[in-house]
Amino acid sequence: MFFILNYVLYSELCSFGVMNNFRVEPFLWLHLAGIAIVPLSLQLVLLGLAIGDPLPLCWLELFIVGVFGVVPTLLMQLTRPFDLFSVLLLSLHPDSLTVEQRKILGSLKTRKIRILTIIVAFAMLGVLWELYLLAPLGAVTVTTLPQWRILGLFIAAIGFLLSNLFVQIPIAVVGIILTPQQQWLSTEPYATEKILQDFTVCGLCVQKILPIKV
Repeated sequence: MFFILNYVLYSELCSFGVMNNFRVEPFLWLHLAGIAIVPLSLQLVLLGLAIGDPLPLCWLELFIVGVFGVVPTLLMQLTRPFDLFSVLLLSLHPDSLTVEQRKILGSLKTRKIRILTIIVAFAMLGVLWELYLLAPLGAVTVTTLPQWRILGLFIAAIGFLLSNLFVQIPIAVVGIILTPQQQWLSTEPYATEKILQDFTVCGLCVQKILPIKV
């Protein structure tokens, strides 16, 4: 449902022309819609934490799940941000990117987005603590699974990794969309030859993915 509403809103914004060109970039809205996955992945974390008896040291469990779930995405976004022009197993070849699209990539390297990334990482650790406290509520749901605590922590860590990934990328998109027009005009397009080495590019590079033309 969120994906449908997101697409309808995007279409309306395009048709009425109420947003600047870079803000109606379809790849931005596509990745923004990814946040709809977060409730499901957080539920996976909750169910994972409900499996088995908690270890005597709760901080150790939180440390394991927190580090595995937060650190990989945090380091990626701070060092080699996710290429927003990648979808599933495909990504736009750097040579195919427009000036506006390269400016979007350049925005991912700004101090504002990095600070936002760090804030979100700490916020997600707070969410993990709340889920840990609520975990006993999910015990009935996981009674059919082997009650191995290590299995539960593994499931929780995977779910938390997905949660961070699908929160960090949309939040970065929001940060770009909210860029003031004056700041956007002064943003330099990212150098084409540096994109592959400075960004996390997933999948096969192709010349075109989405049929939408802004």
